[in-house]
Amino acid sequence: MNFSIKIPATSANLGPGFDSLGLAIALYNRVSIKHSSYHSISIKGEGSENVRLKKNNLFVSIFNDIYQELAGQKGTFRFEFFNSIPFARGLGSSSAVIVSAIASAYEMADIKANKQTVLNKALVYEPHPDNIAPAVYGGFVSSVVEDSRVYSLKKELPQSIKAIMVIPDKSMSTSYSRSKLPKNFTMQNTVYNISRASLLSSAFFSENWEMLRVASKDCIHQDRRMIAMPELQEVQKIALKNGAFMSTLSGSGSSFFTLCGEKNMKKIEEALRKKFLNFRVEIYDFDNVGYIIEK
Repeated sequence: MNFSIKIPATSANLGPGFDSLGLAIALYNRVSIKHSSYHSISIKGEGSENVRLKKNNLFVSIFNDIYQELAGQKGTFRFEFFNSIPFARGLGSSSAVIVSAIASAYEMADIKANKQTVLNKALVYEPHPDNIAPAVYGGFVSSVVEDSRVYSLKKELPQSIKAIMVIPDKSMSTSYSRSKLPKNFTMQNTVYNISRASLLSSAFFSENWEMLRVASKDCIHQDRRMIAMPELQEVQKIALKNGAFMSTLSGSGSSFFTLCGEKNMKKIEEALRKKFLNFRVEIYDFDNVGYIIEK
């Protein structure tokens, strides 16, 4: 059997939706897999110069474990990675690896698995659904976990809105970033975020983009995480000043996600490029499909 899997980048949290809200961006990793007489890995794009990725590859580890579980035997395969999603930049690179490895193992074992099955299996490796759900389904996804199952609602995103990603030249560790968050929150801060996450979800589903400027505000995690890179505060200010609907830390960072209409996207892009000469500034469409198996 010979096939490829394509999986999108994701941006999670989206301000107040800590560990529960996310969306898929049309920036993709691809992996080609085929039976082989010996194990081999090639990597092009992001991570191609990282020797450790060939010796200790998370995709291969998850794939082999699940394939053996499903097929009842080990196998040897040729893996070819074509990576476009930056590592450790808050664009869901880990979730992309987890989801695509699981879906690929089912495909190679010739066992049909719907996307809900793949998503629930991904919880074993990633307990928070904010990135894995949009990697599976595409679009904007609101998710909760109940009894080891992800419950999600998806909204497809129109071509009339765009994502502008500011991608810094240095990473931010998710585990380190999470360790800086308090263990307890006040009732006032909790209600602040719950109310805005609820409004933000409603704004996405009703396509009331103007409402996102208020709904995307957060008081729980973003400021604490951005202490390590205070210049990210300026990204948000510039984006909103130039007509963005919302601008939020992407996942735990270091990238910053901005959502805007076609009318203002070039203006916002140029303002951000002018200010942040050492950062990548890219405009992307949204992905509405999630991972795809390509024969």
